[in-house]
Amino acid sequence: MRVLVIGRGGREHAIVWALKKSPKVKELYCAPGNGGIATLAECVPVSELDFEGISRFALDNSIDLVMVAPDDPLVAGLVDHLEEKGIPAYGPRKNAAIIEGSKVFTKDLMRKYSIPTAAYGSFETYEEALAYVREQGAPIVIKADGLAAGKGVIVAQTLEEAEKALREIMLDKVFGESGNCVVIEEFLTGQEMSLLSFVDGTTVRPMVPSQDHKQVFDNDKGPNTGGMGTYSPLPHIPESVVQEAIETIVKPTAEAMVKEGRPFRGVLYAGLMLTEKGPKTIEFNARFGDPETQVILPRLETDLLDIFLATINGRLADLELSWSDEAAVCVILASKGYPGTYPKGLPITGLENVSSDAMVFHAGTAVQDGVTVTNGGRVLGVVGKGKDIAEARDRAYAEASKISFDGVHYRTDIAAKALKGAGIQ
Repeated sequence: MRVLVIGRGGREHAIVWALKKSPKVKELYCAPGNGGIATLAECVPVSELDFEGISRFALDNSIDLVMVAPDDPLVAGLVDHLEEKGIPAYGPRKNAAIIEGSKVFTKDLMRKYSIPTAAYGSFETYEEALAYVREQGAPIVIKADGLAAGKGVIVAQTLEEAEKALREIMLDKVFGESGNCVVIEEFLTGQEMSLLSFVDGTTVRPMVPSQDHKQVFDNDKGPNTGGMGTYSPLPHIPESVVQEAIETIVKPTAEAMVKEGRPFRGVLYAGLMLTEKGPKTIEFNARFGDPETQVILPRLETDLLDIFLATINGRLADLELSWSDEAAVCVILASKGYPGTYPKGLPITGLENVSSDAMVFHAGTAVQDGVTVTNGGRVLGVVGKGKDIAEARDRAYAEASKISFDGVHYRTDIAAKALKGAGIQ
């Protein structure tokens, strides 16, 4: 089969890496791709939101399947566009991708179907939002309604921080139209967990759970990012809690979307908080998470292409998934200044020194004059595998230390919660 993956980050590199292992994949393309993806697939100079360019390339090159990975084209309706052209595509249609595209829609959906989540209010005017924040007090969570590249959520510890966030989102429009409406939520405490599932209507095939690290600095300090590292499995979280989340959150949400006439087909990402009252939903995404994908797919033993095809053909219910018992830890190497402004075009050294049994997924890189350079805030994801979290973590950090570029920054405490919870640290 000839497969085209849409996207340019570490998530897409991991997806391409997994698809490359399938004996059914004969030709593999990625649009637009990046410096690392180019070693596995042919990169196509077409952007994720160039719908006509993508469908034209797919038709001209007899593409058998287009896998749409990022949120922007999913929410904008790329899958619908491809299907209208007769091109098989993997991912939710526009009316289902709204589960990520609008936080107000999703919170209202959960309220309607009694799916556990934080108490909230949604507001279209700054004055009403400000009054609600002052009434509720801090800490409190402020969310821009629409997509914001993973940066539209502010956990305000003080009223001053909350009011500043509201001004920036609703008045200064730092996230553009995504800030026309805001969701204001109660602050939940507990362990976070990412639970991704392959979904086809009411059929749910959960993936192995993982835990992301959103804040840019150690000990969960600093502003939220797209994710500074992740690990799987979660030895400190009981399997019963994972199953509770599947039965009370993921499956009911898939069923709710069908009842609403918006059947979800693709990867449903549930970002959860494990509270004293049980798992509660922080967010839903309509695609693979980044960097969760970088530790989940290395543990997947089932052919990824088979999962995509089973979903498209309505046979996901017939497919059982197989997972490795090995652990995986991903450490993100970021540019100096991220998630704020950061430089680009800095030479990356040491990639050739990384051990062959480790994986380096490129997130924000490019190749200039034969040299791999930085081209984003999150630059590389270094993944180590091992018999347990401790071994995988040691390998990830050992390999990360071999790579360098000016101002390179990474957290040193990825997966530390798992070791502490297991009594290792």
